[in-house]
Amino acid sequence: MGVPKFYRWISERYPCLSEVVKEHKIPEFDNLYLDMNGIIHQCSHPNDEDVHFRISEEKIFADIFHYLEVLFRIIKPRKVFFMAVDGVAPRAKMNQQRGRRFRSAKEAEEKIKKALDKGEVLPTEARFDSNCITPGTDFMARLQEQLKYFVHNKVSTDKLWQNVKVFLSGHETPGEGEHKIMEFIRSENAKPNHDPNTRHCLYGLDADLIMLGLTSHEHNFSLLREEVRFGGKKSQKRITAPEETTFHLLHLSLMREYIDYEFSELKRHLGSDYDLERIIDDWILMGFLVGNDFIPHLPHLHINLDALPLLYKTYVSVLPSLGGYLNENGYLNLRNFEKYLEKLSEFDREHFSEVFVDLKWFESKVGNKYLNESAGLAAEQEAAIQAGRKTEVDSLQIVVSNKLKDSSIHLTTLTSSEKVTEQEKDDVFETEFRQYKRTYYMTKMGVDVVSDEFLAKQAKCYVEGIQWILHYYYHGVQSWSWYYPFHYAPFLSDIRNISELKLTFDLGKPFMPFQQLLAVLPAASKELLPEGYRDLMTSPNSPIIEYYPLDFKTDLNGKQQEWEAVVLIPFIDEVKKTCLLAAMEPFSSKLTKEEKARNRHSECAMYSYDPDTDFTYASSLPKLFPNIVHCHAREVQIPMDAWHVPSDHVSKRVDRSNLYFCGFPTLHHIKHKFYKKKSGVVVFQQSSRGENMILDILPSQDGETICDHVAADLLGKPVFVNWPHLEEARVIAVSDGETKFALEEPPGVQQVYDRPSSPPPTKVSYLSDKEQKDWVKDVQGITEHFFKRKGIAVNETTVLLYGQMLTGRKYVPKACGVVELEKQWAKQVLPFAYQTVVKDIKAFYSSLTCFKSLDELFPPSTTVFMVGSPYYGAMGEVQDSQDVIKDGRIRVVFSVPHEPQLEHLIQNQHKYSVKYCPGYVLASRLGVSSYLVSRFSGSIFIGRGSKKNPCGEQRANVGLNLKFNKKNEEVPGYTKRTEKEWLYSAAVEELLAEYLDRFSEVFDAVSRNSHDDVFYEDDIWPGEDQNGAEKVAEITSWLKSHPVSSTSRASCDLQVLDSAIVEKIEEAVEKTKVKKSTKKVRVTVKPHLLFRPLEQQQGVVPDPDAEYRLFDRVVNIRESFTVPLGHRGTIIGIKGADREAEVLYEVLFDEEFAGGLNIRCTSPRGYRLPPCALINLSHGTRLDHGSHKLTAIVKPQPATSANFNMQRLAGLNHSPRSPFVPTQVSIQSKEEYSNVWQSLQKTGPPSQPPAHWHNNVGVLMSNKQNDLLNVRNFNEIYIQRKMKNYLCNEKKKMKTSTPSSLQRTQPIRFKQTQTSADIFMLPYLKISQGNQQTPPPPAPPEEPSNQSDGPLSPQSFAMKGTLVLKEMLKIDGAGKGSPTSQESADAAPSAGQQQNRRRSSKKLAAKINNPPGESVTLAPPAPAASAHAALGGKVSELACFCVGVGMAPPDFSFIRNRQGPVVCQVKLSNGLMIHGPQCQSENEAKEKAAFFALQRLNSLGSGLPLPPHLYPGMAQMHPPPMGAMPPVFSQQGQCVALIVCIREPQWCLCV
Repeated sequence: MGVPKFYRWISERYPCLSEVVKEHKIPEFDNLYLDMNGIIHQCSHPNDEDVHFRISEEKIFADIFHYLEVLFRIIKPRKVFFMAVDGVAPRAKMNQQRGRRFRSAKEAEEKIKKALDKGEVLPTEARFDSNCITPGTDFMARLQEQLKYFVHNKVSTDKLWQNVKVFLSGHETPGEGEHKIMEFIRSENAKPNHDPNTRHCLYGLDADLIMLGLTSHEHNFSLLREEVRFGGKKSQKRITAPEETTFHLLHLSLMREYIDYEFSELKRHLGSDYDLERIIDDWILMGFLVGNDFIPHLPHLHINLDALPLLYKTYVSVLPSLGGYLNENGYLNLRNFEKYLEKLSEFDREHFSEVFVDLKWFESKVGNKYLNESAGLAAEQEAAIQAGRKTEVDSLQIVVSNKLKDSSIHLTTLTSSEKVTEQEKDDVFETEFRQYKRTYYMTKMGVDVVSDEFLAKQAKCYVEGIQWILHYYYHGVQSWSWYYPFHYAPFLSDIRNISELKLTFDLGKPFMPFQQLLAVLPAASKELLPEGYRDLMTSPNSPIIEYYPLDFKTDLNGKQQEWEAVVLIPFIDEVKKTCLLAAMEPFSSKLTKEEKARNRHSECAMYSYDPDTDFTYASSLPKLFPNIVHCHAREVQIPMDAWHVPSDHVSKRVDRSNLYFCGFPTLHHIKHKFYKKKSGVVVFQQSSRGENMILDILPSQDGETICDHVAADLLGKPVFVNWPHLEEARVIAVSDGETKFALEEPPGVQQVYDRPSSPPPTKVSYLSDKEQKDWVKDVQGITEHFFKRKGIAVNETTVLLYGQMLTGRKYVPKACGVVELEKQWAKQVLPFAYQTVVKDIKAFYSSLTCFKSLDELFPPSTTVFMVGSPYYGAMGEVQDSQDVIKDGRIRVVFSVPHEPQLEHLIQNQHKYSVKYCPGYVLASRLGVSSYLVSRFSGSIFIGRGSKKNPCGEQRANVGLNLKFNKKNEEVPGYTKRTEKEWLYSAAVEELLAEYLDRFSEVFDAVSRNSHDDVFYEDDIWPGEDQNGAEKVAEITSWLKSHPVSSTSRASCDLQVLDSAIVEKIEEAVEKTKVKKSTKKVRVTVKPHLLFRPLEQQQGVVPDPDAEYRLFDRVVNIRESFTVPLGHRGTIIGIKGADREAEVLYEVLFDEEFAGGLNIRCTSPRGYRLPPCALINLSHGTRLDHGSHKLTAIVKPQPATSANFNMQRLAGLNHSPRSPFVPTQVSIQSKEEYSNVWQSLQKTGPPSQPPAHWHNNVGVLMSNKQNDLLNVRNFNEIYIQRKMKNYLCNEKKKMKTSTPSSLQRTQPIRFKQTQTSADIFMLPYLKISQGNQQTPPPPAPPEEPSNQSDGPLSPQSFAMKGTLVLKEMLKIDGAGKGSPTSQESADAAPSAGQQQNRRRSSKKLAAKINNPPGESVTLAPPAPAASAHAALGGKVSELACFCVGVGMAPPDFSFIRNRQGPVVCQVKLSNGLMIHGPQCQSENEAKEKAAFFALQRLNSLGSGLPLPPHLYPGMAQMHPPPMGAMPPVFSQQGQCVALIVCIREPQWCLCV
C-alpha cells in the first residue's frame, strides 16, 4: 500500500518491532521473496529531483543484477528464492496506478521547465521515463530476458544458488508482485506436509506487506529493507556495498505479541473465547479503514492524527457485545461490522464539534450565518420540485425530512431574536453537521443532491470495497474488473444499513498488457506504446481523448505531503472500458510480431540446478553479459492456477514450540509487565510523539541477585543477551560494582566451561575507584539504551555480566584427523545487565553440511588460505594428501604473487596529503572573521521577503555544506574534524575567496546579523533595482556548477588516504603488474594454519590478532560475493565502529570487478569490507620480519575493554601472537633482539670508558656540554652500526637455514655497576613492550649471583634504565614515588562494613582461586597513586627524552570519536607526528601515543636533531619535586647512578 506513516507509526508504538541489523546479524531463512518493482525503481531512477541524471539501460540491468546478488548473499535462503515482478494489476489497482503515473509525468515536465528557465543546460540524451516500468513496455520485455539470463547464469555457476529452487514470476504473469508471492505461500501452507517452522523473509516494508505477512499466520516471518530515514532528502546513492548498508528487519513474530498486548483488555471480557489469530485478522481489517491503494481513507481518519488508536479503542469497547469477530478468514461479518462502524461514527460528531466552535467564531466575525446551508437546501428544493414532490419553504423555518429507516431529522433555522434552548442548540448542531457533510459531498464528488439513494450507494460501494480487499489478501483476486468508483470515501455516520447487503463478485479476466498501458499511461509517455496506439492519446479526433488530460488538479484532502494528494482525473469505468477496447481494435491488427509477443500472459518459471543438463545459453547482450557455455539450469513452467487455494481453506494454527530460532525474537523469555505511555522512544533518529508500548522487567522471584551465585552459574558459559533480539555471548566476567569475578585464561584462549568436570579458571578482585565509576557508567548506559531505543524499563541493576559476542563457527582440527565445528567469540568485551540476559533455552542452528574429518574438510582442488608463516595470506589449492594426512598435514600448492612496493610512498605521503589548517588561519588569509568561515562552510538559509515581513516558508541553502556537526560527517579533501575544532584545506580557501569576490553582500549580511538562523533576500539586497530571488538563484546555480557539489561526504570516524595518494598506489600496482611474477610453492601444512572459505564460517575473522593500518595489503577470502575470491588490494580507509564486526575497511583492489565502487580511485575497483572478509598480508610480513615499517595514521579495531585489553598495547610493529602461527615465530623475534643486545654488550665500547669520561667524576660539568654530546653521538652511532651489521648478517643466515628450535633467553637482572654510556644510550636504544608495566624500585643491591653475570636482555635493560632516570629526575606519573608496603597496606579497605559486604565473595574466591589446602588472600584495590604513576610512565619518558635532546616538549591533542573511543595525536618539534590507537580514555590514549612515539624515535635513530650547545629546551623543564633523594652509593660504596643536580642559574650533571 505504500503508507510510510503506517510503518513509522507501528515501529514507534512498538519499539522492539523494528530491529536495525547489520549483515552479520541477520538470521537464517528458508525462503526469500523479493517484490522486484522496488528494486527496479531504485536502480533506474534513484533521484527524480536531479533533472541532469542519465543512465543507460545496460547500467540499469547490471545494477539490478548486483542488487539481487547482494540480497541473496545476505539472506542466503536455504530452500526457495522467489522473484516477483508486477504483472497486469486488477482494475481496483489501476486507478491508483493511473493517478501516480499522471502525477510523475507532470512533475517531471515541471522540473525540466524550471531548470531550463534558470538557464541550465540539460544532457542531450533522453531521460529515463519511470513510467516504462509497467507491464507490456519494450523495457520490461528486455528486462525479462536479462532476468532469465541472470538466473541461468547464477544457477549454473554459483554454489549457493544450486541448493535452492528459484522462481521467476515476470511482468507477463498477471497480478501484483507481493500478491503473487502470497499466493505461493498460501499454496505451500495448504500442503499436508507443510513445515510450520519454515522461516520466511519478504524484502520490502510497505504497510501491505506487513498485513499480507500476518494473513499467513506464519510465526517465523520477517520483512527486510534498507534503513528508513524520515525527514531528510532522498539519497542520491543508487547502490551501496551490502557491508555498509544498515537494514531494518521487522519481525512479525513480535508484531503478533504486541497485538496481543494491545488488545489484552479483551481477555478479561472474552475469557476462553479470546483468540489471538482472530484478533490479528480484525487488526488487519481495521488497517484498511485509514486508506490503501484500492479505497480512499475515511474522512478525517489520518494516521498522524491518532486514527489507529481510535480504531483500536473502539474495537475494545464494542467487541465483547458482538458475540463474534469482524473478519472471519477473509469474509466480512456485516452485522458485527455495522455495529462497529456505528460506534466508530461517534468520531464524526466529535470531530465536527471542534469544527463547529470554529464556525461559530467565524460567523460572529463575518456574518452570513446560514448562507451555505440555504444554498444547499435551495438546490435540494429545486431538485425535489423537478421530481414532482412538494416542499414547503417558510422564510423563518425550513424543514427537511429525510426518510431514513431508523430516524428522521428536522433541520430548523432560528431567527436571531428567538431565545435559544438546549433542544434548539442540539437542532442547530445537527443542522450544521448535516450541512457540513452535504458540502463535502457536493464539493468533493460534484453532486447536486445528497439524497438517501446517493448515501446508500456510497455505503454499499465502500463496504463492497472492504470485502474485495479482504478476499484479495486472504484468497487472491476475486474480481479482476471491480474497482471503487469514487475519489473520496463517505462519512462513517453515513455507512448504515449494511447488514443485509449481498456482496458478490464476478471473477472476469485480467486486462491484456497493452490495454493496461492505455488505461494507466499519460500522453507524455506515449512513446512507451506501440506506434499504432499513440494517436489515441493525443489526436483531437480520438474517441478516448478525454481520458488523457494535459492538465489536472490534485487535492490533499487532509494530507500533508504532495505525494499523498488525490489526483483528480477521470476513471475508466465499464462504459469507458468498452469505448477503450473499441478504439484499440482497428490498430491491433497492425502490431508487429515482437509487439504481439509482448501483449500476452505467460506462466511463472521455476529453475533448479541439474548437473546432467549441459547446453550453451545465448546472451542477448553478449558485449555486456557473455554466453553461458555450460548451462546447468533446468526450467519448469508453473501453470497460472497451480497455486490457487479454495477460499474456504483455513491456515493451520500451530502453537509455537519452545525451540528458539536464533534471530526470530519473542517476548516470552523474560517476565515483564506492559503499559502504554508517551516516553519519547527514539526509533527513527528523533523522539516519537505518540504512545509507546513500554515493557517493564519484573524483579526476580528468587530474591536478591548475589554476584557470587551468578558467577558460579554463568562464568565461562554461553548465554543470550540483548533481549528480545537475542544474540549469543560467552560470559567472561561478573561484577556487582565492588567485586569482580573474571576468567583467567592464557592469551588467545576462548573456551566454554559448560561441564562440571572443567570449572572455569577464575580470578577474584575488588574494583578500584575508577573501575567502580566505570561500572556505574555501564549501568547507566544500558538502562538508557534499553528505555530510549527499545522501550524496555530494566529497573535496578545489581549485577553486570561482561561477555564476548558470538561471531560464527569455525572448523578446528582435533586429534586423529577429526575436525569439529566450534563457536568463535569476539575479542571485544561488552557489558550486559543480568536481568536482561536469557539462559537455559535451546537454540536451533541450521543442520548444514558438516565435515567430520580432515579429508572431508580439505578434499583435493579446495581453495584455502595460509594464516601461518611463511606465505601468510597466500591463496592455494589443496593437492592429494592421503600420504601425509595421517600425520596431520595437508599438501597445498600456494600462489605467491609479487607485491607492489609502497614503502617509499609511505615515507613521502606528506607530499601528496591534503594540508588542513584551523578556521582562524583561513580567516586571517581571507581577511574575514573565523565566524564567517565557520558559517559559510556549513549551511546558510535565505528566505523570501524580509525579516520583518517574511513571504512563505521557502528557504534556499547558500552554504558550502562542507561540514555536518549533527551527522558527524565531513567532506574529504575540504574539511576535517578534530576533537577541538574543524580544519579546512586550501580548496576551501579558494572556494571562499571566490564566493567573497562574487557575493560579498551575503558575507556582510551574515556578519551584521550573526545571531540569526535565517537571512532574507530583501535585507541582503534592499535596493529597488535589486532582485533578491535572482541573486539567490545565481548563488545556488554557481554552487551547483562547482565540483564541490558532487563531492561525497564521509563520516568523521573514517580515516582515509587522500585521492592523490590513492592515485600513487594505483600507479605502483600497475608497475607491479608489468612484472607478472607469481611463483608456485608446494608445501605440506598443518591444518590449523589453513583457512577454507565456507558458508558456516562467514563472520569468523581468519586471524583475530591481525591489526589493520592504512597502506596495509590485504586479500579477500570470502567466496561468492561481490569481490572475487583471492583479489588483493590496499587499505585506503578505516571506518571505526562500536563493535569489532562492524568495522569497515576501504580497500583499493588491484583489479577491477563487477560491482566495484569508485572510492577516490580512477576506476571501479574499490569496496568496503569487514574484518571477516580479509586476511592482512602486511600483518604477516610484520610477524615474519618484525621490521620497523613506517606507517600512516593507525586506527585499529575497537579496543575490547579497559580491563581486558592489555595485549592490545603492543607496538606498531608487534602484534599479539596469533593462535594460527607456531609459537616459534614470535619467540624468534625476541630471541633475535636478545642476541643483538648480548653481542653489543660483549663487543661494544670498551669496558673502561675513555679517560676524559673519568676526569669528570665528581666534578661539576657546567662547561662540558660538547663532551657530553660527543659521548652521546659516539655511543649512538657505534651501537646503531653494530645493530645494522648484525641484522644484515642474520638476514643472510635466514635465507640459507632455519633453526629447528629456538629457546627464549631469560632476562638478566640489572648489574650493580654500569658505564655512563649505558645511561646515555637508554633514550635511543630502549625497546619497550606495550604489555609491560613499570616495576617497583629495585631492592637494595646484593651480591650478584651467577645468573646475573651474563648480558642484559633488552627488556631488562630498557626498564632498568627508565627506573634510573626516573629516580634521577624524580619523575613518575603522579609526581610521587611508588607507595611503600606500609602505604599499600594502609590503602587497603579495612572497614567492617565493606568486609561484611564482600564476605560471600571471599568464600567463593577461596574455592575458585586456590587448590585444596591453601589459604585465600584477596588482592586489595590498587592505590590511586600507583595507578596514576603507571599512566604517566611513557608520557614522562617521552617528555624527558625530548628535553634531553634539545627539543621542545611534545604536544598532545585528542581526536574524539562520537561513538566513544579517543585517539591521541603527538606532535614533536622536529616535525614528526604520531597517532596512537583508539582508546576508551584520554589518559590511556595519551600513554599509548607516547609509547608509539618512543618506538618511532627509536627506529629513526641518528636522524634526530642535535641539541644546541646551551640547552635552550632545558629552560622549559621544571625542577623535580622536593623529597628524599635515593641513595647514591651502594653499601659497598660503588656509584650506581648519575645524579642530576640543580644549580642556579645552570643545569649541571655529576657522576
